[in-house]
Order: sequence, then structure tokens, then C-alpha cells
Amino acid sequence: MKTEILMLSYAGCDTCKKALRWLEQQGVTARVRPIVDEPPTPAELARWVPQSGLPVRKWLNTSGQSYRALGKEKVDAATDATLLEWLAADGKLVKRPVLVHGARVLVGFKPEAYAALFSGT
Repeated sequence: MKTEILMLSYAGCDTCKKALRWLEQQGVTARVRPIVDEPPTPAELARWVPQSGLPVRKWLNTSGQSYRALGKEKVDAATDATLLEWLAADGKLVKRPVLVHGARVLVGFKPEAYAALFSGT
């Protein structure tokens, strides 16, 4: 059985568009989920953050309006548990795109990381 590829994406995000274009050029089909309408659930984050190999703070979209609205001081003072709650509640707070392929999760778009992930697919 082939593993589904899921991409949490925002239609207005240039980085997401680049990632989707890269996938298309490689012949990779992903199910796209609008991250603003359907942010990652707490259960998904509980799985995906460890699978990404990144600390939860690296999941924050620090250049977005949601992050600026919270403010750096508030974010810096927040616990990881609080950050996870915020990420699950506000898709715009999540760094994007988020690509889920089996037990591998990539946050943001780096062509070399995508190439490494799909080299064995």
C-alpha cells in the first residue's frame, strides 16, 4: 500500500506554491489541506513534532501576523504545551508548508530536504 502524502498549505503562501510546484515537477501527488481552515490537531502535533525532529518553537511562523499579534515576549515566555495549543488553534501561526509522508514530517520548504525524502519513493 502506498503511503499518502499530505501537505498542509496556505493558498496565499509563496513558499507553499514553490513546494507544490516542486512536488508536481517530480511527479509526486499530495493531498493538500488548507492549514488556515484545518490547522493541525493536537493529536497530529503530538505525532508530527517529534517526527519532524524539530523543537516546537521551530514550528512557529515568526514572520506572520498571528506571531506578531502574540508578541515575541509572550511567545518566549510560553511553555511548549502552550505553543502546541496555539499552533492547533491558529493555522497561520504554523510555519508552512507542512509535508507529512509516512513517519517523516518536513516543516517549511527546502528543495534538498524534499529531494532526500523522495529519493527512495
